Amino acid sequence: MPTHILALLIGALIDLIVGDPEWFYHPVRLIGKYISFAERMAKRDKPTSAVLRRRAVFVAVSTVVLTACVTAGILFLLGLWGYWPRFIGMALISWMCLSARNLADEAEGVRRALDQSLEAGRARVGRIVGRDTAKLSRREILCATIETVAENLTDGVISPMLYLALGGPVLGMAFKAASTLDSMIGYLDEKYRDVGWFAAKADDAWNYVPARITALLMCLAAYPLGLDGARAFATVKRDHANHLSPNCAWSESAAAGALGVRLGGDHEYFGRTVHKPTIGDDLRPPEGSDIRRTNLMMFASAALMLCVIAAAGALIK
Repeated sequence: MPTHILALLIGALIDLIVGDPEWFYHPVRLIGKYISFAERMAKRDKPTSAVLRRRAVFVAVSTVVLTACVTAGILFLLGLWGYWPRFIGMALISWMCLSARNLADEAEGVRRALDQSLEAGRARVGRIVGRDTAKLSRREILCATIETVAENLTDGVISPMLYLALGGPVLGMAFKAASTLDSMIGYLDEKYRDVGWFAAKADDAWNYVPARITALLMCLAAYPLGLDGARAFATVKRDHANHLSPNCAWSESAAAGALGVRLGGDHEYFGRTVHKPTIGDDLRPPEGSDIRRTNLMMFASAALMLCVIAAAGALIK
């Protein structure tokens, strides 16, 4: 089995056990600092919209290339010490690319907070969603959490697994940089529209194939969990395009179909209503336990992905 795939499997195990401790200074913070610096430089002389859009390409490309080069440099230096230091470095970087445990913990935190009070649930869900949360109902909080887990299963778990498998930690961290760019500046509001347009388009491209793989994995994972896998497949087929993003509705429709709930619809972002199609059928109101079911679907989908990667790796001499 190739070294980088074995490192990925160990990294995934570390993520399952450790997650993303708050005390740990994640490399994403350094990537974020560079993005903030590059954004300020792009806006430094109050450029026109056309000029800023051209500079946005440099902001995005330089972030990804710099991240990939630094990662390659670190692994090269570790390789000078021998095989095991480099392998340990590869496993740790693979761990840093994944966020399954952290995503599940955050979602479970919303469920516990919502059991305490509606206000606590609103405050907690604000940690994981970009929409305005001050007026969300209990149903909206539950749906927002389910949507977040389903959507981030793609860019926080399946996508990095795929790129780690294809190109090792260097490609994995390049994807992580692209994802961080999108989360920081890839918005359509007036502040970020020009400087973040390329980051948003690039993120769509990075996640295009993984989003569709994620939907398939979620549908398959629904069966052993006692959820409705057949309805998940049917909902994906019908509702996979019901989103402003070309990718998000694939995993969200799989979750909605498996659970039998309706997701999507209009939301408030930065004081402005964004109209979105609904996803899934309103067969029953969402419950707190649906967050746990979605988390289980996420872990089962990740396990299936790892099995496929490990099987492919075993066939490579």
